Amino acid sequence: MGFLKPHAERIYALLRIMTGFMFMLHGMQKLFGLFGGVPPGAPPFIVYGAGTIEFVGGVLVLLGLFAGPAAFISSGTMAVAYFMGHVAPNGNILPIVNQGELAALYCFVFLYIAAHGSGIWSVDAARRGTKS
Repeated sequence: MGFLKPHAERIYALLRIMTGFMFMLHGMQKLFGLFGGVPPGAPPFIVYGAGTIEFVGGVLVLLGLFAGPAAFISSGTMAVAYFMGHVAPNGNILPIVNQGELAALYCFVFLYIAAHGSGIWSVDAARRGTKS
């Protein structure tokens, strides 16, 4: 039993909120040219397809509104991004070598959020009338 066990739900809520926020920023970069602009050479399906999933998925996860399905789609997007953007260009599957740590980490954090759901401090909890 971990010493932070009494705070596990609040820590999970912070993980969900911050993950959604940071993912949303990636979508804003692609869709709106913010934070350094669209990555150079990014094809339209990355800019508009992945950018939309990053922005909308990030907002939904951040708010805890349908966070499970949004996180599942976001996880899949990051798995595709990992293999297309990091493994395929150089043939190396190791994230430390192919610079795919962020995509791999997002993939598995979103998979965890998909399994856990919105939790406390979420729109879904408010809609259910759940306290906390």
